[in-house]
Amino acid sequence: MASVEIREVRKSFGGVHVIHGVSIDVADGEFVILVGPSGCGKSTLLRMIAGLEEISGGDIRIGGRVVNNLPPKDRDIAMVFQNYALYPHMTVAENMSFSLMLKRAPKDEIDGRVKRAAEILALTPLLSRYPRQLSGGQRQRVAMGRAIVRDPQVFLFDEPLSNLDAKLRVQMRAEIKELHQRLRTTTVYVTHDQIEAMTMADKIVVMHDGIVEQSGPPLELYDRPANLFVASFIGSPSMNLIDGTVAIGSDGRPSFVTPEGVHLPLSAAPSDTAGKPLIYGIRPEHFTVSDAGIPVKVVVIEPTGSETQVVVRLGNHDIVGLFRERIALQPGETIHLAPDVGKAHLFDKATGSRL
Repeated sequence: MASVEIREVRKSFGGVHVIHGVSIDVADGEFVILVGPSGCGKSTLLRMIAGLEEISGGDIRIGGRVVNNLPPKDRDIAMVFQNYALYPHMTVAENMSFSLMLKRAPKDEIDGRVKRAAEILALTPLLSRYPRQLSGGQRQRVAMGRAIVRDPQVFLFDEPLSNLDAKLRVQMRAEIKELHQRLRTTTVYVTHDQIEAMTMADKIVVMHDGIVEQSGPPLELYDRPANLFVASFIGSPSMNLIDGTVAIGSDGRPSFVTPEGVHLPLSAAPSDTAGKPLIYGIRPEHFTVSDAGIPVKVVVIEPTGSETQVVVRLGNHDIVGLFRERIALQPGETIHLAPDVGKAHLFDKATGSRL
């Protein structure tokens, strides 16, 4: 196992700059997920760690050793790809052992490593099968097994679950997390799915347009997003974001006022924000139905069984409330919602930063 240090790394394709001085620390044994929308640079960064893309600037260290100019085979990493990248003419056992065979490892060592990996991933009954005889989830486990037998310092995962159906993705998320808890190998994992990131990571790195917007433990990013991008990207359904300004009442208490004159409660507001264009953020689960709340009109009701998602109209904004209880509502009905003022956020509209 080893740490991974990324220092002011940049990447350009010709005159197009795609990574802009990114710095990330991955501790020994840590599970770090790079997350962001398509085109944000996360897969390019992973490929630079692997040595599959050249670095335009900065340093990458694995285990304290600068690896900028080392070929992939000398970096002591193992990568699991989105499309599995299995050899179709080889059995499961042959696919898993191929890298060790290239290194001319002793047969006893190869057999032992393959057996151990197969037991960890429940692949023992499948060792004689070919990839075409396997399901998507089984192929993904074989790709993981091929990485495990190498016993690398670092695992790299490039959107490994994107080709699986929804139910299998949930199962494989748990399997990968359990695998990490067992092996404690340093892991860098790329996904565009923020649910994967929230459920699996020790630390999330949110990327956007080739920069790091915020990094930290999943719940820290969820509860204290640094800016509007992180607030809207992390969480499903995403945070409600409402335009308006802060006003101070005759009693000295602040409130947030939308352009339509709707007042939203605030516990506090910075002294220099009165009248300044701001954005009020509140997560869907931080509303309660209360007679003392704000009147809103029901637009859509979406029951999922365990909870009910309700889209309502507040002034000219459509916002979402999420309720654990099953509430009987009809489209067009007026209800009253009260936000939890302790969970509300204010963002500067010009910079996007949380105040």
